[in-house]
Amino acid sequence: MCATYYDVRTFGAVMSTGANAGQVRGPVQLTFSRSVDPIVQLEHSITRMAVATEGEAEKQSGNNRTMGRKSTVPYGIYVCHGFVSPALANQTGFDDGDLALLWHALESMFESDRSAARGLMTTRKLIVFKHKSHLGDASASDLFETVRIHRKAGVEAPRSFSDYDVTIPEKGDLPEGVTIERGA
Repeated sequence: MCATYYDVRTFGAVMSTGANAGQVRGPVQLTFSRSVDPIVQLEHSITRMAVATEGEAEKQSGNNRTMGRKSTVPYGIYVCHGFVSPALANQTGFDDGDLALLWHALESMFESDRSAARGLMTTRKLIVFKHKSHLGDASASDLFETVRIHRKAGVEAPRSFSDYDVTIPEKGDLPEGVTIERGA
């Protein structure tokens, strides 16, 4: 399964569809994204001017109108943390080519998947800390805290990426054995 399927080799899988086929622990883990600032959720009323079934048309007596709601967020900047385990990568066969594909997918994941429901979503920065040691040269939480995202002074309601200052550590500010591979 790992040799055939990128997602199993990367993220793992529980393969029990009937007989217990086992579990694969993948080397890549991603956290849920969280907004830097509180977001504002707006709700809009929408009208659909078509019916989906004959039954729906009969209920509406030819009115052909259905009301609904759509929620939007005017702007939000979200942060997600990810982890790659070299030990688990060795077990699944996840290699440098797979890692390069993951970085490319994360950087461009919204570019070919536009939707009116999501508005304009895009990846702004992918910051990758690389360790010399397979066991890591610094704790992930300490490294994540070196990246700072702050709303600029005087901005009350952020509506663009330029409303924020993003500070990425310089080479000399990183622990020994850690470099920034992407995003600087």
